[in-house]
Amino acid sequence: MTKSEQIMELEHHYGAHNYHPLPVVLSKGEGAFVWDVEGKKYFDFLSAYSAVNQGHCHPKIINALIEQAKTMTLTSRAFYNDCLGPYEKFVTEYFGFDKVLPMNTGAEADETALKLIRKWAYTKKGVAENEAKIIVCNDNFHGRTISIVSMSTDPDAYNGFGPFTPGFIKIPYNDIPALEKALEDPTVAGFLVEPIQGEAGVYVPAEGYLKKAYDLCKAKNVLFVADEVQTGIARTGKLLACDHEGVKPDVLILGKALSGGVIPVSAVLANDDIMLCIKPGEHGSTFGGNPLAAKVAVAALEVVKEEKLAERAEYLGNIFREEIRKIDSEMIELVRGKGLLNAIIIKPKNGKEAWDVCLKMAENGLLAKPTHGHIIRFAPPLVITEEQLKEAVEIIKKSILSF
Repeated sequence: MTKSEQIMELEHHYGAHNYHPLPVVLSKGEGAFVWDVEGKKYFDFLSAYSAVNQGHCHPKIINALIEQAKTMTLTSRAFYNDCLGPYEKFVTEYFGFDKVLPMNTGAEADETALKLIRKWAYTKKGVAENEAKIIVCNDNFHGRTISIVSMSTDPDAYNGFGPFTPGFIKIPYNDIPALEKALEDPTVAGFLVEPIQGEAGVYVPAEGYLKKAYDLCKAKNVLFVADEVQTGIARTGKLLACDHEGVKPDVLILGKALSGGVIPVSAVLANDDIMLCIKPGEHGSTFGGNPLAAKVAVAALEVVKEEKLAERAEYLGNIFREEIRKIDSEMIELVRGKGLLNAIIIKPKNGKEAWDVCLKMAENGLLAKPTHGHIIRFAPPLVITEEQLKEAVEIIKKSILSF
């Protein structure tokens, strides 16, 4: 057995079988590249689901981690620490909100937002206790907790995990009339939406959808809540995907690239009238707001601005879609995306599907992963150069045309 096969066998034998990874064992990353244990180099076109927007092991972010790790890593929120306050000031000014509630993972941040929406409904909107409802979209992906899978329409996410959390109204994504109808219910407290549905296969809604949805929410005194865990932090060509339509969410959910993929850091941002509905003891996290996270997140966000990653994503994303659309293959049914969050819809050919295309791309030196069986998501680190991007496109082209 190769070293890779030995390591994969260990995972298979001792780990839960809740993932189906590509058969590649990675041991090193730098910028837009990763290397396997045998030393083979690959373009990383998944970026840990957009957590590594700033590139693998960005020196500025790693340095912030190392320097802080030498002095203090965790206090819990039972005490103040000297890193959290400066981070909170930095991040709220960066995104333009009064307050931040720091958490660790994207799912935790989504759960936090759900509690915040409900608390606001009871303390500010006057909804009767236990009656608040939250509108969500079909094909959403907000995480894997019980409450979050309760609002999923993906059988893989919810089958066998009931009973489910009540209080969610599911409507079609990108459907303004459906939202309008759902908003007629006076107990609706919030509308939770991904500006682009990532896990659903980079489903970009019609232009104007977010703005119309936001305006409808405002008219009904309903919170517009944006899950930008995957689409935020420069991925789509703007700092936030909502920025494409000039929409400022009432509640903003961030994670993944908030730390540049270095450690789990997530956040919920809102203004005082919403955030201060939660009082001491009503929500928290032992690791949320830890000194390491605070220092790493500041460095990660500074990199985004210093290296103009949003502008780079916008520019390179246009090149990527244009070049991929030139590939003459009947396997490519559709190319869609925004910035450097893109997807190809694959039409099976001779029994070969998206998974087979990903295996072939890995063989040729590029890593990407299928979603929903027939869609391949492409999301390289935003630090990728134009020359590297074009080299990667050639690998994708060669791999698809081999079928």
